[in-house]
Formats: sequence, C-alpha cells, structure tokens
Amino acid sequence: MIRPAEPADVPALVEMVYELADFERARDLCHLSEVQLQAALFGPSPAVFCHVAVVDGAPAGMALWFLTYSTWEGVHGVYLEDLYVRPAARGGGTGKALLAALAAVCVAHGYRRLEWGVLDWNPARQFYEHLGAEPKSEWVPYRLSGAPLEALAASAGAPTS
Repeated sequence: MIRPAEPADVPALVEMVYELADFERARDLCHLSEVQLQAALFGPSPAVFCHVAVVDGAPAGMALWFLTYSTWEGVHGVYLEDLYVRPAARGGGTGKALLAALAAVCVAHGYRRLEWGVLDWNPARQFYEHLGAEPKSEWVPYRLSGAPLEALAASAGAPTS
C-alpha cells in the first residue's frame, strides 16, 4: 500500500534516510533529525512531501519529494529527493509503486516532469531506464554549500527574502 506520510512515520523515515546514506557510502554526511523532518513535512508551510510504502503494517519504503518549476514548460514538476525501499521489500514492485504514485501526482496536477538524480554506480539505473526514464547527460549538477555558500551570501550584504 502506498500512502502519504503521516506524523507517526517520521522515526521510520529518518531511519530509512540513514539506511540510504549507508547504501550511498555517505552516512557521515547525513545529519537529518526527527525534529527537522517533522517540521519539513508537517509544519505550517510544508515544502517537502513524502509517500510511504507499507508492507505488513510497517513502512518499508519511501519517496521524499518537492515541487520544482519549469519556466520552459510553465508548470510545476516533482523532484524526487530520495527513493528508498528496505532490502526485505525489494523485488516485489514496491519501488515501482512509489514511482507510480508520484507519476499519478504529476498527472493529477498537470505537472509535466518527474525528475531525480542517481549515482552513476547505482544498479537501480537499469530499473529506471526500464520504466522509460532517461538520463540527462547534457546537464551537469552543481552544488554550493558550506563555506562557499556562506561567503557568497555575505557578498550580498543584508539578507534577502
């Protein structure tokens, strides 16, 4: 069963984020807390959303996502930040069901894109391509964080909103 996340799911969702960080060999870079995720998903103005796969009454997978906007399309899209299925639930269609739920969100709201990033060594790439997803080789992701982010912000002077 796929459903929107509920506040009671937050501890399991945080556990799954850390399991994903382990899989991606980057646990030391993961700092998410239950308080942070609770606020992001269920605070007064949520900007991130999550669908949960429930197997045998317990969360077995998740799709954490947020809205994007395409100036070229003129409509929103969905960016899938994390897709994770616990090992015991893999191979039974859970990942596909999570992606199908997000595709249904896109279609229902007129969003034209469902996008995500994947590590180049991740074997799930074959699964995604089987579904019809295509890698975007012409786009190179960039990230500004830490000290360089702070330095650039300082060059702006007063904070803007």
